[in-house]
Amino acid sequence: LEEVPAPQKLATYAFAFNAYMTDNVADGDNQIANGRFVFLYEPGGQDSWEGEYRCVTFMRAEVDSQMQEDPLLPEVGWNWLLDSLADAKADIAAPSGTVTRVSSASFGKLSNRQEESDIEIRASWSPLLHTVEDLDANVAAWCNFMSEVAGLPPLADGVASIHSAKRRG
Repeated sequence: LEEVPAPQKLATYAFAFNAYMTDNVADGDNQIANGRFVFLYEPGGQDSWEGEYRCVTFMRAEVDSQMQEDPLLPEVGWNWLLDSLADAKADIAAPSGTVTRVSSASFGKLSNRQEESDIEIRASWSPLLHTVEDLDANVAAWCNFMSEVAGLPPLADGVASIHSAKRRG
């Protein structure tokens, strides 16, 4: 996770971070998923938010070509998010978002690249916060969601991943 500048025009207060997931293969880190989590706070709220807080997220992950062709992938991707929030006991309102399948083929001087298949999920929801820990549940749910979409097993409670800092820069 890496803090990044937050958008300035969406709310009075905002905080953002990027997340990167790698498969840590022996020949170096292969990024298999990335995303951004933005936490917004607008005193008095906004009507469409149904509250004063809003989580706005984006994630992109590699998927195999067979999964990318599955007509149910968008519904499954959306349900992965909702299930992750429910599993973390994150109390939310007004969820919304899109799920996009991305398939790329390269030509010409790039023709030596393999075809790529990805899923992109943009989502937002209003966390119903009563304590600071309630926000933690939303962040943890989103991180677990990214792991699931990327095909990584979830980490056990209390276990942290050791990663390389060489992706930065």
